[in-house]
Amino acid sequence: MLPDAPLPTAPLPVVIVGGLHADARRQTVARLLADVPGAVVLHHDLSTAADGMVVRTVRDATGPLSKGETPLVNDCACCALREDLVPELRRLAADGVNRLAIVELWDSVEPKAMAEVVVAGGLTVTGVITAVDPALLLPYLGNGDDLADTGLAAAATDQRTVADTFARQLEYAPVLAVVDSPEADDEDRELLAQLHPTARRVPLPGGIPGDSAGPAPDSPLARAALAGFDVEAAAAAQHPACALLPAEADAHGVTTLVWHRRRPFHPERLYAALEDVTCAAARSRGRFWLADKPDVLLHWDAAGGALCVESAGPWLASLPDAAWELVPPVRRAAAALDWHPEHGDCCQHLVFTSPGLDRDGLERLLESCLLTDAEYAAGRAAWKRLPPAFDTLLEV
Repeated sequence: MLPDAPLPTAPLPVVIVGGLHADARRQTVARLLADVPGAVVLHHDLSTAADGMVVRTVRDATGPLSKGETPLVNDCACCALREDLVPELRRLAADGVNRLAIVELWDSVEPKAMAEVVVAGGLTVTGVITAVDPALLLPYLGNGDDLADTGLAAAATDQRTVADTFARQLEYAPVLAVVDSPEADDEDRELLAQLHPTARRVPLPGGIPGDSAGPAPDSPLARAALAGFDVEAAAAAQHPACALLPAEADAHGVTTLVWHRRRPFHPERLYAALEDVTCAAARSRGRFWLADKPDVLLHWDAAGGALCVESAGPWLASLPDAAWELVPPVRRAAAALDWHPEHGDCCQHLVFTSPGLDRDGLERLLESCLLTDAEYAAGRAAWKRLPPAFDTLLEV
């Protein structure tokens, strides 16, 4: 429900700060409070969900301003956050005294959903920042534990893992606030650079700013918070059909392999190799093509030794010309850049990033899962008769 309070004529800028690295996130928020006079922080603590409530706090650089509770919605703490976030931001905007609203997300809340909620509520998101401690990057990407088992689930039905949640938090944000961690080495920093090469990385000095720290509205972090944010472009950059995937790289013991082929996978051979392929890299993602489902674009999303496979709709090559007008322009542009005269946009485009990546071994394994020359020559009608090994994963 929308609140009664109207929005002021001058919109209140909203920056979203998230990330599972809680200390790094708090340090980032504290730095923004110190750098931007008139900034205020809105935080919903989902750890109180077991008591049936989410606790909301609002504070500025001087300390707490208000505290309240909002009840769970359908036994879901994250749903309660969604319901309460926009009304609170609108109230802060209507006050007319705040220069920046900092939404500090609780640990496992993902910025994509919250940015879209804020924009849909008529407010202006000027930045999305994920706070990162480079020394914790690999431990979190390698953590396949369920959020529910670590006390970080946002709902009773939350089936996410630590690794896949952190990967999405990291890759969605155009700005990464990177804390100065003495435990981090060159490999950690290179892994961060390869996982999200297009991100603006803002270094933060160690420690929480004290009362003596003067405002610095022109600091790199403050500028990043107010630089502007396009929620539709951010969503497109994560869609498997047009995602801005990392490029080939190899430095400081970290390798990114970009594997691109124009032949479909044999479903049974790929399924048999899933564990080895999934565990070959700390992070892998992209789109892939199965012979028994030649018209379906499939999303590959793996972290922490766990793989999520989902249908992302049809390949554009499978659509009639009239349907192309219904496809977003960014999707059509991405397909045009990767168009093949025979297969259109159908392809394998998978990216694997990891320290110690066995590049040659992984390439051989992936190649062995493709259709052989004879299987490929049999044509699509024969492909569709191959055993549907992925139906269980896709819940078909």
